[in-house]
Amino acid sequence: MPKNTSVTGIGVVFAILGVVLFSAKAVMVKMAYTYQVDHLTLLLFRMGFAFPFYLIIALVTKPQPIQQVTTKDYVWLVLFGFLGYYLASLFDFMGLQYLKAGLERIILFIYPTIVVLLSWLFFKKKLTRQQFSAILITYVGVLITFWDEIGISGDAVYWGGFLIFLSAFTYAAYLVGSGWLIPKFGVLRFTSYAMLVSTLCIAVHYAMVADFDLFEYPAEVYYLGLAMAVFSTLLPSFLVSAAIKRLGASTFSIFGSLGPVSTIILAFLFLDERVTTLQIFGMLVVIAGVTLVSRKK
Repeated sequence: MPKNTSVTGIGVVFAILGVVLFSAKAVMVKMAYTYQVDHLTLLLFRMGFAFPFYLIIALVTKPQPIQQVTTKDYVWLVLFGFLGYYLASLFDFMGLQYLKAGLERIILFIYPTIVVLLSWLFFKKKLTRQQFSAILITYVGVLITFWDEIGISGDAVYWGGFLIFLSAFTYAAYLVGSGWLIPKFGVLRFTSYAMLVSTLCIAVHYAMVADFDLFEYPAEVYYLGLAMAVFSTLLPSFLVSAAIKRLGASTFSIFGSLGPVSTIILAFLFLDERVTTLQIFGMLVVIAGVTLVSRKK
């Protein structure tokens, strides 16, 4: 019994740290934007600094002995790396140019509802009445928060909200599509390969449209890029995996609701972002809806 309690306690600590560190990413992006860096360059710094770590992990992690990986599996991996880490991150960084960090996290938090809807549409998985009601509740909460923000920040919120929704949609599509592939590679290898693919995609994108002024920014931009790579990409990816291993996916999902809350608190402390009472109410509605969607009978 003491051993199980200890394992659970460590899992809880890992879960909280992982969620909070992931949530800090939006705040660091907003801080970097104050130094006039564009979204693509900042994304390149984040992924570029993380690249060596994931490369080492990909090289030293042993393959799964149970299932054979085919050439077709690698093709799918490239597709999912493009979709889930390149496109989702690109839309997210673009949207943060127009939205508060707290509102970005609330919209991103709806991705479990999109997972349920995509699974229902493409894999004919049953959509229960409780899930359908929870999805409606979630989107009502987003509309409440979003509508109040329009009156504060203006029409740019529409475009920013659409971009963040695309980020949530592409990430949800990645989760739905890659579920059967992850067991073949193992979590660490699959994540590392997908991150390497996304980094190459970002580098190609940058080479096609940018002017290669990578060394013209204030030192703070590079520090923030490194911090995003280590503290909001690399470390939380391992902490979340360790937490799920100790607690289980369903229990870990409970801690996901800390994401919007921690982002709003961090944005208040470091960006002086203010939230209205109506936005807090909308956030609580979203958290309630997503929690209901994620619950199992």
